Amino acid sequence: MDEVIIVEYNPHWKALFEREAARIREVLTGNIISRIEHFGSTAVPGLAAKPIIDILIGVRSLTEAKQIAISGLETLGYAYWFDNPDPQRMFFVKGLPPKPGRTHHIHIVEQDSILWERLIFRDYLREHPDEAKRYAQLKHYLAQRFSGDREAYTRGKSKYVSFVLQKARLP
Repeated sequence: MDEVIIVEYNPHWKALFEREAARIREVLTGNIISRIEHFGSTAVPGLAAKPIIDILIGVRSLTEAKQIAISGLETLGYAYWFDNPDPQRMFFVKGLPPKPGRTHHIHIVEQDSILWERLIFRDYLREHPDEAKRYAQLKHYLAQRFSGDREAYTRGKSKYVSFVLQKARLP
C-alpha cells in the first residue's frame, strides 16, 4: 500500500529540489529543458506536505523528450510510468516500491500544458500564508480519511485548488 502521509514543512526541501534539478540537467543534456520548477506543497514555505519533491520540467517536444528522458532519468533512480493515461505528460517517480519511500516526482510537459497553472496555485499560497494554512488543514483531514487511497486524496483537494486558482486570477 502507498500510504498518504502529511508531514510538517521541512526547510531542506528547497535545497533538495535544487540539488535534484542540477542532477537532472546533467543527464538531460542539450536544449531539451526549457524550464524547470519546484512546485507542489513542498515548494511553499511553511506548508505541510507529503514529503515528495515535485519537479515540473518544460520541453519543446514530448516526442523528443521520450527519446532522451527515460533512459537518462533511470540513471538517477527514477521509474517511468509507461501506462500513464495522460498523453500530454511524462511522469517519473523516484522511490517506487519495493524501494523505500517516494522522494521525488518529475512531470515533463510541453510549454502549453495546463499543468503550468499549478505554479499560479503555488505562488498564491506563497503570498497568502492564511490560505496555505487552510490548505494544510484540508490536506491533514484528507490524509486521515483516505490514508490508503492517493487518488481519493487528490480528488478531495480538487475543488479547493480550483477555488484558489479563481481567486489567484482576480485582478
